[in-house]
Amino acid sequence: MELKSAFRMLFFPIQMFYHIVRASLLSLLPSSKKDLSKEVVLITGGGRGIGRHLAMEFAKQGAKKVILWGRTEKCLKETAEEISLSGSECCYFVCDVANRDEVYKQAKVVREKVGDVTILVNNAAVVHGKSFMDSDDDALLKTQHINTLGQFWTTKAFLPRMLELQHGHVVCINSILSQSPIPGAIDYCTSKASSLAFMESLTLGLLDCPGVGCTTVLPFHTNTEMFRGMRVRFPQLFPPLKPEVVAQKTVDAVRTDKVFLYLPWTMHALVILKSFMPQVALEEIHRFSGSYTCMNTFKGRT
Repeated sequence: MELKSAFRMLFFPIQMFYHIVRASLLSLLPSSKKDLSKEVVLITGGGRGIGRHLAMEFAKQGAKKVILWGRTEKCLKETAEEISLSGSECCYFVCDVANRDEVYKQAKVVREKVGDVTILVNNAAVVHGKSFMDSDDDALLKTQHINTLGQFWTTKAFLPRMLELQHGHVVCINSILSQSPIPGAIDYCTSKASSLAFMESLTLGLLDCPGVGCTTVLPFHTNTEMFRGMRVRFPQLFPPLKPEVVAQKTVDAVRTDKVFLYLPWTMHALVILKSFMPQVALEEIHRFSGSYTCMNTFKGRT
């Protein structure tokens, strides 16, 4: 047994080097995309913003059915009608993911009326954009309940059936702010950091579950109504992402079983810098980029 353990320790660095080289080479080659024609996709927060564009993109790329969840029926109905007019099957259900009982109840309705969900996209989120001391206690709780705990309830509702079928995918629309927080959005950054830890843990927990995968998307500031008024000091260097681009890249990542997707790819550099740079250097980066004041003009969704 000791000899076997010693051999594994010696072989481990070689194994890691092999996986790094293999992944690097595969990233240079075009990836084959899995077919979506039999997939039933459920998107939380699907009535507007990134969620709306995700719904349209999944339909465009051939998903069998698209289901929208959200709190505002007017937005859900408009998005569902637009997708249906394009020839794809789409329906919606009013559901607040922060309400655990409501999630479980609506999940049962979805299974009875539509069928088994095979791709779950946890996209619903809120942001208040106030300093910690200026934030209302209920608003702080609301952010955590929707952005983090909501994923717990939706995943618990739909993942068991995916495991039974040995077929499914859980997607999380996270944010680069989960790894590089900014002032003025402490509740949002905290909730996204928790969400990232949840997805990392879930991804590892599904390693031995054939046919079920995860994708976590970490985009930079995206030009949606939710972050209306947010300002970046150097928009030429750090332009806001278009929601339709985020949606297209996300669906492609799901179809190629990509586990983590950083948008744009330069966000990888930010994560690497944080791993070894001293705190004073990171503070200078924040001052240079203007992240200390980017939320000063934040208006958000009315």
